[in-house]
Amino acid sequence: MAELRNEEEQLDALKRWWKENGTSLIAGVALAAAGVLGWNAWQNYQENQAHAASQRYQQLLNMTADDALDDAVVIEARQLAGEIADNHGRTLYADLARLIDARLAVQQNEHDAAQAALRAVIDASGRDYLQGLARLRLARLQIAQGDAEAALEILSSGVPDSLAAQQADIRGDAHRVLGRDDEARDAWRSAMEIAERRDQPIYGVQLKLEDLGVEEATL
Repeated sequence: MAELRNEEEQLDALKRWWKENGTSLIAGVALAAAGVLGWNAWQNYQENQAHAASQRYQQLLNMTADDALDDAVVIEARQLAGEIADNHGRTLYADLARLIDARLAVQQNEHDAAQAALRAVIDASGRDYLQGLARLRLARLQIAQGDAEAALEILSSGVPDSLAAQQADIRGDAHRVLGRDDEARDAWRSAMEIAERRDQPIYGVQLKLEDLGVEEATL
């Protein structure tokens, strides 16, 4: 009988505990399960988004693969680039799509739109190399538009060391446009030295130096 009473007391204690704590325990389990399901759903969503962005970007690459594109293709490609940038935020594909959009905008002589696309990469991308590449392209565009001083400013920072040779080359172009031949010569020589030291190809710089005069082209 004593054993039976002990079992009944234990059962009563368990019932009281469950009455006091059962609801919160069930809620905790439900929340934990919901958290796991929510995390898995978020992971699946992210994977689906990345896959969609990859497919759309590949479509964009296919559309713009030819050197000569007719106006209809350019318009369609720029629309697609905009969709990728809008729908896939700060992903790598959005950055790359903006770079392509800038190139296509230049082809349409829409230089303001090209600058806007490049500045979007500079301002929003978290990838140093792509930010630097966008700076180089923006500087080239500014030089072509006659704003070499702005190009020198954009080249003054934010370009990674891996693009130093190209940075020096474009800096030389800016100085040349401004009539600063000595600075242009120094920048182009620096570009060639960096490229040679790193075994990186860089084209046209020697011709630019020669254009300043044979004696200045000798390194």
